[in-house]
Amino acid sequence: MAKFWNFKNLSEEETELRIEGEIVSDDDAWIYEFFGVQHAAPNAFRQALAEHRGKNLTVWVDSWGGDVFAGIGIYNAIKEHKGKVTVKIDGKAVSAGSIIAMAGDEVLMSPGSMMMIHNVWGVAVGEAKDLRHQADVFDEIKEGLINIYQNRTGLSRNKISRMMDEETWMSARKAIADGFADGMLYTTTQTDDEPLQNAFSLSRLAIQNSADTAMRRFFEQWRKMQLPDKPTPEPQNKRLFNLRRKRLELIEKI
Repeated sequence: MAKFWNFKNLSEEETELRIEGEIVSDDDAWIYEFFGVQHAAPNAFRQALAEHRGKNLTVWVDSWGGDVFAGIGIYNAIKEHKGKVTVKIDGKAVSAGSIIAMAGDEVLMSPGSMMMIHNVWGVAVGEAKDLRHQADVFDEIKEGLINIYQNRTGLSRNKISRMMDEETWMSARKAIADGFADGMLYTTTQTDDEPLQNAFSLSRLAIQNSADTAMRRFFEQWRKMQLPDKPTPEPQNKRLFNLRRKRLELIEKI
């Protein structure tokens, strides 16, 4: 099975973990597994992590994120780990990737890495009352994410909420200044320069385009699978599958 994580035993007391790729729900894991795309689903991740119980853990994160609840599940698994956890941000800890990063007892960032937090995104269908209800659900999910960010940073809920509203991108210095990280890797000097402001040159389009590309690739491969000599797997969640297909068709019309 292609996995989104990779464990490496450094010694009897130390284990290194690299998290790269997309964070996906347990319901969606079969799609990524079938096509050999790097991924992680919470249940499989917990099982793998349990094999390293009691060891000090270094977690390298380089992810655009993915499913919010999958990210929370992996966050919980790491928080429950018996042993010191040091998180190191390799290139990016974006969206759900930033949630996982918050699980570290210590969070360190590469000098060139970025972290981003933002409001919950999603797709909703139905009549007006359904859409209003979904907006209320998003607000409640946001409250849960604020809990996670506040536990690490100590910032006020109002400030974290504003940062999420503004889709805040943080360099290492800015993340350290706001408490999302504790230090910077590979440097022995400190500067008194103002931390960088929100980096609007990066945007949610990067994440959206990444997700759209993955879905396009999936449906292209799905169509190719419609051959008499090659069985096609049945979607486990047909309703979710059909919603995503409709979403992709709308994207193609834009």
